[in-house]
Amino acid sequence: MERGSPVLFLILYIRGNTTNMDSTLAILFSMLQLLIVSTAAPLPVEVVKMKSKVKWMAEQLVVRLNRDFQVPIGLTLSPPADDLDGLSSIVTILEGYNSLISNSLDGVSQVKVDISSLTGFLSQWRQEHCSEQRPKLSVPGVLQELQRRKTFIHTVSIEALMRVKEFLNLLLKNLNHLKTC
Repeated sequence: MERGSPVLFLILYIRGNTTNMDSTLAILFSMLQLLIVSTAAPLPVEVVKMKSKVKWMAEQLVVRLNRDFQVPIGLTLSPPADDLDGLSSIVTILEGYNSLISNSLDGVSQVKVDISSLTGFLSQWRQEHCSEQRPKLSVPGVLQELQRRKTFIHTVSIEALMRVKEFLNLLLKNLNHLKTC
């Protein structure tokens, strides 16, 4: 141990003051509890790194969607109804839309891989850094409606792609929601 370290000071203090052993042990246990509690939450640096990676992944996906998929003339999307209610909802929504995108659509395979990579990264982050695991959330209304119409594969796929782009833009404007488990 380094000379002048708080731990060394505490040990020397305990050895020299055996009459105050009870109060010293109480202080020691309080400090240990503080250390345990402070290491349970993700460090701010880790959160910043995670948000940076998510931002980069989402921006790349939006660029790919803008480049490869245009909104067909006449297709209007109802107002967005997807909420950013923390990591669980973000993963649920992205996985839901990804499941509706047909593999038969030209140029869609890399988009699906990118969505899966993003949701996988967020799921892993949540498992490693969130002490309370939220139960699987219910599927939002817009996503439920698309799932009911999935017999129209091409139309539903295009709308799901547009919804993913819309949702990613919302996420990029609200990256602080990533802090919520």
